[in-house]
Amino acid sequence: MKITVKVKPNSHKNEVLPLKSGIYEIYTTVVPEKGKANKKVIELLAKEYKVSKSNVILVKGETSKLKIFEIIQ
Repeated sequence: MKITVKVKPNSHKNEVLPLKSGIYEIYTTVVPEKGKANKKVIELLAKEYKVSKSNVILVKGETSKLKIFEIIQ
């Protein structure tokens, strides 16, 4: 399953919010440097979908705030 995610790095909380448009908005306290925010987003999505982190793959948008992830269940 592929999902679209809008990442809000350097926030005050770590939270996953599904929006009505089908896009997820993810807040993370991690700064967007050297892939740190991407790793935290993968961790949050794995927890949300109850899968291991290796089952969450960043498909597109490594340096963008709008990303596409594939979740293998």
